[in-house]
Amino acid sequence: MEVRLANETDKQAWDDYVLRHRNGLAYQMYAWKEATERAYGFQTVYSMAIEDGKVCGVLPTVDFRVPLMGRSLISLPYCDAGGILADHENAAEKLLVHARVRAKAMNACLKIRSIGEIKGCGVNRTDKVSMVLALPHSSNDLLASLKAKVRSQCHKPLRDGLAVKTGHIELLDDFYGVFTENMRNLGSPVHARHWFEKVLYAYGDRSRVIVVDTPEGEPAAAGLILLHPRRVSIPWASSLRRYNRLNPNMLLYWSCLAFAADNGYPQFDFGRSTPGEGTYRFKEQWGAKPLPLYWYEPLAAKMEKMVLKRPAADGRPSSKRQLAASIWQKLPQSSTDWLGPKVRKYISL
Repeated sequence: MEVRLANETDKQAWDDYVLRHRNGLAYQMYAWKEATERAYGFQTVYSMAIEDGKVCGVLPTVDFRVPLMGRSLISLPYCDAGGILADHENAAEKLLVHARVRAKAMNACLKIRSIGEIKGCGVNRTDKVSMVLALPHSSNDLLASLKAKVRSQCHKPLRDGLAVKTGHIELLDDFYGVFTENMRNLGSPVHARHWFEKVLYAYGDRSRVIVVDTPEGEPAAAGLILLHPRRVSIPWASSLRRYNRLNPNMLLYWSCLAFAADNGYPQFDFGRSTPGEGTYRFKEQWGAKPLPLYWYEPLAAKMEKMVLKRPAADGRPSSKRQLAASIWQKLPQSSTDWLGPKVRKYISL
């Protein structure tokens, strides 16, 4: 067995492995590497384990450099999980050793986010979970499984004249308009438009944009989904507060779930949440179950001790974070649209 860096000629072999692996995620595909490099200019370190001429394991990482804050080798930034995929423990161990050696040579902190526990990787630093729903074979069966209140909230927006559009790059402007306004209202910097553009181009047919319009044709909610044969993920979704009375967010998520079920995907990943918080309860109402996320920082003992400190019992964000969010919310939309991408590039989650 050998472990080496993947290059452009390995793209098909890499993706074939990720797509057939039972724990594979859309984030681990070669497209994430391409989007990260082309949108934000970060270098990537994608390692492959080869045995008898075949891929038996992969570990995607990004050389994430933040001015004045140091350097990390992250698997993966901007999403819930990357981590190691391997056929057996020996391959996983060799990939981990390879990543540690490279991180040490780069004077970087190795950070691995995974949907599964990784032996010998340190201490899990998060209490976050991924909310995952097992899907039936059709949207009709899924609808029948939902509680009456949820079914009503899915149907009412359609009766009120809202409409759903499913497409690709042609819907990017609609998606981005909703996304930037919602992120400002939440007090959070927004990704650059060209990040989403690069993601859509890199993933091609394995990505979709879904937009919910008001009766007047104005985008009220939008999401971007990534498709892996075993799981559909929704890393980005937003709705506009001024249309809350129309419930476009419920229609958005129902449309994403219906698309996944009707196209034969067995699972839908709503993304990370903290148990007990509002987003957790929203996802739970669809029947989603919590699966632990494992976030490791094996080369950063001092930092691990800091991040292992749990938040306050009430789960509220820190006062500094609240202050930053409140200031951001008060800025003009044009200012956050301009400044947000310059800041967001350096926020790995």
